[in-house]
Amino acid sequence: MAGEAILVAAQSGRALAESARRAGLRPFVADLFGDADTRDLAEDYRPLPGRFGTGRLGGGALLGALDALAERAGPRCLGLVLGSGLEGAPDLMAEIARRHRLIGAGPETVAALKDPLGFAALCRRLSVPHPAVTRDALDDPAGWLLKRAGGSGGGHIRPATRGRAPVGAYFQARVPGRAFGLSVLADGRDIAVVGLTEQWSAPSPLRPHRYGGAVLRAAAEAPPLPAALVGEITGAVARLAAATGLRGLASADVLSDGARWWLTEINPRPGATLDILDRRGGSLLLAHVSAAEGRLPPLGPPPVDAAAAEICYGARDYRPVPPIAWPDHARDRPRAGTDVARDAPLCTLLATGRDGAAARAALRERAARLHALLDQEGTDEHECEVSERQRTDGAAG
Repeated sequence: MAGEAILVAAQSGRALAESARRAGLRPFVADLFGDADTRDLAEDYRPLPGRFGTGRLGGGALLGALDALAERAGPRCLGLVLGSGLEGAPDLMAEIARRHRLIGAGPETVAALKDPLGFAALCRRLSVPHPAVTRDALDDPAGWLLKRAGGSGGGHIRPATRGRAPVGAYFQARVPGRAFGLSVLADGRDIAVVGLTEQWSAPSPLRPHRYGGAVLRAAAEAPPLPAALVGEITGAVARLAAATGLRGLASADVLSDGARWWLTEINPRPGATLDILDRRGGSLLLAHVSAAEGRLPPLGPPPVDAAAAEICYGARDYRPVPPIAWPDHARDRPRAGTDVARDAPLCTLLATGRDGAAARAALRERAARLHALLDQEGTDEHECEVSERQRTDGAAG
């Protein structure tokens, strides 16, 4: 496969493009942000219009962008990998699949997993713990959340309101516990566990459940959940994967208080934890390709150290972003001269450590240093090329 092209479309395509380069592939990328490192990694790039988290990445413009990239990629192209952004648009996915070879979950699988009421019914049939969901008016909204179907990044989650759920949204019952993500490879029949990550939120005034980051513990650390519970979760995800024909990399979002657990959703695509999971020597993107073709590849031993990744949100408006020497541990670096609004995703920070606590502590130090560096720099607008499109609030996908 070395030297072959691969198409990437996502809200933020950098992590997939970086994984493709590690695998010796040539990525052709379409995304919302057009960050400096994404453009450096991409063999060719096309910007997409839209806002983060809408679940319908780029709309009709995505089709044109992918057609143009495919023409540039030429005949030696493996196909198209989709990241976040199409969970709410299986119809658009179906149109894409008619034009390009999809590597990963197909439109029918995405439709089955991302329809809130249908997914809840499937969980009941397969005896999978899942919070109650409804679109009907609630007697007491205090025990419920309002979510947008197909939304991503947590920015779309709000406290429930009175009356029926708005069009395209639904209510989900609140359940206790901390957030975890079980990342898996699926071949349409079975799964292989890639890793169990602990996740956290980065609340903002308007987005109390906005995604913050995740950590993968070191190999020698105690697991974050009891082994019996992890076994139950893994079995449940395996049943759902077989029932829906899930293929490729995917992640299951779980809430657990250590004794009980609830599966809140399955994201049928490579997710925000790709940076910290793709450290096993072999390429996780190539494993995704193999699983999508129906073959679960060997994953190799897990990394010895812990790894963490966190979205660094703007502490203030950067209009425009000043030209700085970005540290090596920063990813999704906005180009100098573009605009990043306060509380919008500024970049992604990575860290490793002897254990999960050390990795998270390193993230806090690196975020503080980055904000200090940005505050020290002047923002001479006459020397910066202002972007035509401003980043909007949300989390990089």
